[in-house]
Amino acid sequence: MKLNNYILMLVCTCLLFAGCSKDLDLIPKDTISDKSFWKSAADYKLAANNLYLSLEGFAFFDLNSDMAFNTPNSTSNGTLQPSETDANWTNAYTYIRRCNNIVLKAADSPIQDDVKVYVAEAKFFRAYNYWRIFRLYGGVPLITGVLDIDSEELYSPRASRKETIDLIIKDLTEAAADLPESKSLAAADKGRITKGAANALKARAALFEGTWGKYRNDADATAYLDIAIEASNAVINSGQYTLYKGMAEDSYRYLFIEPGDDSDECILDRRYQKDISHHSFSGNIQEGNGYLPAKKLADMYLCNDGLPISKSPLFQGYNTPTSEYENRDPRMTMTFMTPGVMAYYPLYADRVECWPFYPSRNPSTGYTVFKFMSEDVEGISYLRKLNFDYHIIRYAEVLLIYAEAVFEKNGSIGNADLDKTVNVIRERVNMPVLTNDFVSANGLDMKQELRRERTVELAMEGVRWDDLRRWKTAETEMKEDIKGIKIKGSEWTAPIFIEGIDRNPYAQEVYQNRTDANGFIIVETGRTFDPNKHYLLPLPTKEVAINPKLEQNPGW
Repeated sequence: MKLNNYILMLVCTCLLFAGCSKDLDLIPKDTISDKSFWKSAADYKLAANNLYLSLEGFAFFDLNSDMAFNTPNSTSNGTLQPSETDANWTNAYTYIRRCNNIVLKAADSPIQDDVKVYVAEAKFFRAYNYWRIFRLYGGVPLITGVLDIDSEELYSPRASRKETIDLIIKDLTEAAADLPESKSLAAADKGRITKGAANALKARAALFEGTWGKYRNDADATAYLDIAIEASNAVINSGQYTLYKGMAEDSYRYLFIEPGDDSDECILDRRYQKDISHHSFSGNIQEGNGYLPAKKLADMYLCNDGLPISKSPLFQGYNTPTSEYENRDPRMTMTFMTPGVMAYYPLYADRVECWPFYPSRNPSTGYTVFKFMSEDVEGISYLRKLNFDYHIIRYAEVLLIYAEAVFEKNGSIGNADLDKTVNVIRERVNMPVLTNDFVSANGLDMKQELRRERTVELAMEGVRWDDLRRWKTAETEMKEDIKGIKIKGSEWTAPIFIEGIDRNPYAQEVYQNRTDANGFIIVETGRTFDPNKHYLLPLPTKEVAINPKLEQNPGW
C-alpha cells in the first residue's frame, strides 16, 4: 500500500497551521485549533503528511535546457522577463512556514521524544523547499520561525549563498540523525522520508554548490565537494539501495513506469495511488509535440563499444530512420521512441506501431520520448488515470554524484571508484566499463565522460539546466541551435505507410527551408544566454516592491 500523502482532512489542512487568539479561552466546537491539536504523535504525523504535497511531480522536464523542445521557451532561449509573482517562491515559503510550525511546536511539547521523526521530516522539507528556490535564485531570506503580519522578519534581506546552502545542509544533517532507514519502514509508511533521502538531497545540494563555486573561484568549493562525497558515500554504504533490475535487459525503461514503483532504487518519490491520486503524463507525451528530445541528446549516447559516435566505427549514421539507433547504448532506445516500436497509445485497446515523426508537428525535432510511456492501457486511454511514481532522487543519481564529486575535488578518479559508481550503472544496460586506461587510449576526457554518463542516465528527468549552470557552460551550450533528425538526404522523406496511410507525405516539402547545411532540422535558432544575468532567475517583482531590503538578482 502506497503512503497516502494526498487525502487529508480539509479542516486540518485549513486550520492546522493557524494560531488562535490569545484572548480565546474556549476550544471551538466545530473546528480544530492549536489548543486541541498537537497533543499526540498522531497529530504531528498528520501535520507532517501535509508537507508531502510540496514534492515536485511530473512535468515536461528539460524544456528549459538544450536537450528538449516544445515551443520556444523563454528560460531556454534567453528571452525571459521578470514576473510579478512566481509560484516557486510562493509555494516554497508556504511550506517552509508549515515546517517551522511543526519544529517549534515540538520544541515545547512534553512528547517531543515521541515526535522527533516528524520533526526530522519537517526539517527535511524545510531544506527541500529552501533548496528548490536556492537553485533558482541564489541566496534567499531565511525564515525559521512562524511569522504573522506584524513580524519584522517579513522584511528580511536576502541571506548570502553560503548562509542559505549551509542552512539546507544543517537541516538535512539533523534530519538524517532522526529519520529511519528505508528498509525499516513499515509497509503502511512506505514512501515516507528516510535517512537515505536526507543524505541524498544533501549530496545533491552540496555537489551543486561545490561545482558552482569551483567554476567561479569560490574558496569554499572544496568543502562542499567533501560534503557531497561524504553524504553520497553514506547512502552507498547504508546497504539500503540497489539499481532496479526487475525486468532484465529492459529494466532501465521499466524503472520509470509501473514496475519500477517501490523498487530499491527509489530514494525520494512523488507517489501516486490508483483511484486516489493520478496523473496523465504518458498520455500527454504520446499525443503530439509536447515533449521532444533534441539531436544534441541523441548524439551523446555512446556506441556499444563504449566510444562516442565521433570515434566509433560502429556508428551507422543518420541516413535511415533507424540507423542512428543501431549499435548504441541501450538507454537510447529506452529513452527515445524508435520507428516501429510497439506501444500503448490513447484511443487504442492494444499495442500499436508507433511513429515518432509527423511533419505536421510544427515545429518538430523528429524525436519523441519513450521513457515514461506507460503500459497501463486503461490508465493511458480516455480516463488518463496513471499512478506510477515520479522518482525525484534515485540511487543511480547518488552514484553519479559520488563519482563527479571525487573527480571535481581531485582532478581525477581511480578505477575502484569508477567500479563503485559509473560501472554499476553501465552494468545494468551491458555497456563496457569506464576506466582510466580506456579514456587515455581513446583520446577521451574523463570529466566529459562523467558528464556524459550523468546526462544520458538522467535524461529527461529535469537536471540538465541545473547542470549547465553549475558547470558554468550554459553561456556556450544554451546558445546553440536546437536541432532534430537528418531529414534532407535521408530516407525520412520516403513514404511511410502505417495502417494503409502515408504518415510521411510532406516531409521534404515541410522542412526544405528549415535544415542546416548537413540536412538536420533546425527547430530553434537565435538563442541567447547572458552570463551576467541568466545564471539566476529574477526574483518576483512584487516581492521586491513589498520588501525594500530584497535585492534583485544582477541584470534583472
